[in-house]
Amino acid sequence: MANALFTVVPDGSVTTPRGFRAGGLHCGLKKTGRNDLGAIFSEVPANAAGVYTTNAFQAAPLQVTRESIGTEGKLQLMVVNSGNANACTGEQGLEDARSMREEAARAFGVAPHLVGVTSTGVIGELLPMDKVRAGIRKLPENVQSTADGSEQFCQAILTTDLVKKEVCVRVAVGGVEVHIAGAAKGSGMIHPNMATMLGFITTDAAIGAADLELLLKQATDKSFNMITVDGDTSTNDMVVVMANGCAGAPQLTPDHPDWASFTAAFEYVCQELAKKIARDGEGATKLIEVNVAGAVSDASARVIAKTIISSSLVKSAAFGADANWGRIIAAIGRSGEPVNVHTVDIRIGDIVTLEQSRPVPFDDDQAREYLKGDFVQIHVNLHNGEGRATAWGCDLTYEYVRINAAYRT
Repeated sequence: MANALFTVVPDGSVTTPRGFRAGGLHCGLKKTGRNDLGAIFSEVPANAAGVYTTNAFQAAPLQVTRESIGTEGKLQLMVVNSGNANACTGEQGLEDARSMREEAARAFGVAPHLVGVTSTGVIGELLPMDKVRAGIRKLPENVQSTADGSEQFCQAILTTDLVKKEVCVRVAVGGVEVHIAGAAKGSGMIHPNMATMLGFITTDAAIGAADLELLLKQATDKSFNMITVDGDTSTNDMVVVMANGCAGAPQLTPDHPDWASFTAAFEYVCQELAKKIARDGEGATKLIEVNVAGAVSDASARVIAKTIISSSLVKSAAFGADANWGRIIAAIGRSGEPVNVHTVDIRIGDIVTLEQSRPVPFDDDQAREYLKGDFVQIHVNLHNGEGRATAWGCDLTYEYVRINAAYRT
């Protein structure tokens, strides 16, 4: 797939950018025997940036990763475990997260402040550190610069996810080909302002830590912060980007002529990962996209789009293939954002249901058939300004309740 500014690499992965290796293994945290410990390693220290959950109960591993990146804005290794979140575990949890960092630093022969750690799984249980330490010692022999290495890593970060989530693009910087790739996990406890999702982005471009941090924050506002599954924001979500410069391209800054194309490619990676998370929502049968135009500002459009996509009634109607546009207009009205109640248009797919805030007769059977598909678009035009935004989510199903009613069992 090609874009005017960049090209999508269909079989690319987090190991496609030069200088990166990845892998995973089973260390005993999951009863199923699936991989539960993984790592991404850069041959050289990489400039790094992260964004973190807004939940007040921020898990211990996130605090440790922030410490590492805060030392000099670099990482060389990310270690992640699934099956246990190491969240709400007090001082012992913080000690265990730091112990993971120290053990990984020894295993890979790097400085501890160049190691980030993160965890995902059940909240409130201490990590079985004997198993974790033993697994970390085996990680170096399991990381590789191949697609299989990335596959093993992706399997290691999954919890209730049904599928792995990867995307990769290439873009020219100063005439040199660079890659941006990402892997993510997330299926439940997903809500705007980060969620129980983990994202890992690798690039062989050269870009300073400060510029990288700004780029990540801006891209997150258009991607990971625009998805929801169930309205719950987790204790553990984090997205980390590592830029190691191994492609040999010129240093990127906002003044570089290729900054715009690199930014577009980076935002594409983040948005595709976000959409994959929304589509794989627990029990989901379809991806829902909400497009809002005509708001007083982009910020206002983002709030309205997220309010619609977060509505349990809208999500339930999508599951039942019910073109109940009243639930959409109700969500718009309670968003708290400025709205002209006389000028709202709503379309479900190509089917107009409301025009200038007045109902439009439509074929209910045609709408039902559209809503039975696995991708549903809702279009809202407020005719109240130039602001626009897009949000993504999924339908709310019986299966979601079943999965979460028995999460710990």
